[in-house]
Amino acid sequence: MGSKAYKSAFLLIGVVSLGYMIYGIGLELIWLNIQKTGIWFVPVIGSWLLIYILNAYAFKAIIQEPELPNTDLPFWSVLKLTITGYAINYITPFVALGGEPYRIMELKPELGINKATSSVLLYSLMHMFSHVLFWLVSILLILAFIPVDNLVLAGCGFMLFVSLVLGFWFIRVYQKGFTVSTLNLLGKLPFVGKNANAFAEEKGEMLLEIDHQIRILYSERKSRFFSSLILEFVARVVGCAEIYFTAIAIGLNMSLTEALIVSSASSLFANLIFFFPMQLGTREGGLAMALSSVGLSAAGGIFIGVVMRIREIVWILIGLALMNKRATPQGGNVAEKESELTYAHSVAQNK
Repeated sequence: MGSKAYKSAFLLIGVVSLGYMIYGIGLELIWLNIQKTGIWFVPVIGSWLLIYILNAYAFKAIIQEPELPNTDLPFWSVLKLTITGYAINYITPFVALGGEPYRIMELKPELGINKATSSVLLYSLMHMFSHVLFWLVSILLILAFIPVDNLVLAGCGFMLFVSLVLGFWFIRVYQKGFTVSTLNLLGKLPFVGKNANAFAEEKGEMLLEIDHQIRILYSERKSRFFSSLILEFVARVVGCAEIYFTAIAIGLNMSLTEALIVSSASSLFANLIFFFPMQLGTREGGLAMALSSVGLSAAGGIFIGVVMRIREIVWILIGLALMNKRATPQGGNVAEKESELTYAHSVAQNK
């Protein structure tokens, strides 16, 4: 699929999904909630600009390799790619990963397919890994500041179990890669096994190179690994501001610590039911339960959830508008870049 064709496809999906999202909420309800939020709607929207800037710096830290000048992409290009990628994720049905193929296709002309794929995969893993750390910190805050009954204790135990299992898996992936092992696993499954094995055989060299690039971020570029992780974690914390500002707008007496706990608990619930498009219904339910756990009115969760959806609509519009602008500069021959990347990694490995 050509560059213009896949952009047109993503844009069409975006417009249709956005229209469905607005229709589902209702223009009247959207306007009423904006009015009710008042001036606080400005920092709600603005807080996400700061989040996307932090995300973009984390993404750029993963992409850039000092020995490869062509990986030093302009920050504005990475920021646009970050915003558009998340806009597509908001509107992608089921697992909300549509933004990743888009990012790979946009980075491919400048970085080559191997580097583009590994960079996007590594950033997605880092984004999810920071979420796990965010949950772990939230457990400590819950135990320190929230009255603990059997239900809260059980919830913390479940969060701890999920976080530790995922954390162990992420570390294994950073140490060993996962594209080859994932395809080997898929190859043993019925229905998809034959196609997975054929793909693994055809693209074996590329998959090995992608796994190699995943491993060296953790083993040889630790400063960039940890700087990216810290930036993503800080972005998670800044994301609590949205809940805090909205709570102030409707008169909820919420502290910043409670906002962090509500954000973490509701995100865990929403991510456990990740296959719902745009997290329809799951976010509001998670917010209601999280608010109840900190002693606040569960009804506020519905309002906060609606405001968050309106914020998503605003940033989806911005993302779709940016989609028609080139995210990365064209330049050089892709095959030459693939060769440069492979050579550089071979030299680094043999040092």
